[in-house]
Amino acid sequence: MSKPSADTTAVSRPQRRRPPLAVAVVQSLTTAIVLGEYPPGSALPSAGELCDRYEVSRTVIREATTTLAEKGLVATRQGWGTVVLDQEQWSLLDPLVLDALFQRKDRLVFLDNLIEIRTTLECAMAARAAKRIDDGQAAALAAKLEELAELRDDATAYSRADIEFHEIIHRASQDAFGRAIVAGIQGKAVRSPQYSGDPSREHIDATHQAHERIAAAVLGGDADAAADAMREHITSAWARRRPVDPPEA
Repeated sequence: MSKPSADTTAVSRPQRRRPPLAVAVVQSLTTAIVLGEYPPGSALPSAGELCDRYEVSRTVIREATTTLAEKGLVATRQGWGTVVLDQEQWSLLDPLVLDALFQRKDRLVFLDNLIEIRTTLECAMAARAAKRIDDGQAAALAAKLEELAELRDDATAYSRADIEFHEIIHRASQDAFGRAIVAGIQGKAVRSPQYSGDPSREHIDATHQAHERIAAAVLGGDADAAADAMREHITSAWARRRPVDPPEA
């Protein structure tokens, strides 16, 4: 009698469906909190004030407040109302929180931190990919490198294909968590001009040479070389496009 195979079908937890108005209020308040309009320890306006400001019902405000609490942004305190929590308690990987973080004046701090995270995770993923990449992924990586070579005169198109090049390596690594973390954070960061920069043709050529070294190492099965090439690529590319720190006031 054959043993039944394990069911690997993902069972997703049902998500609460939030009214569209609540979603808009959450986005607005999340941005306001992260940008410092409501600093930690301060209370949000009363439910009545928020109802008037956003022209919504108290039910919508309650739903929005619950969502903000789920993101670690606020907590209800007896006698104080809805109080903004310290940044250490925020869900920093939440898409709305991330989006607002990359709008802050000190966003370079977070962008530098993103590069550190990318370097740590992507070097490991490149090394794993060199050992695990299959024929289909190898063909896709080689094809994407050829596509990149044809796009060097188009910075916008090259940037999009660049991300796809990295995603092929991420998938080949079979590192689900690393891939999710990098994609989640970088997906918001690329919307910041300070992260994407305005690369010249010279910078694109340097980036492409780095891509060639990464692809050669991954396709050649050399894990150490793949990690080294990825580290050099991420750090040097950021050094080329990183804005100068603003002068202190």
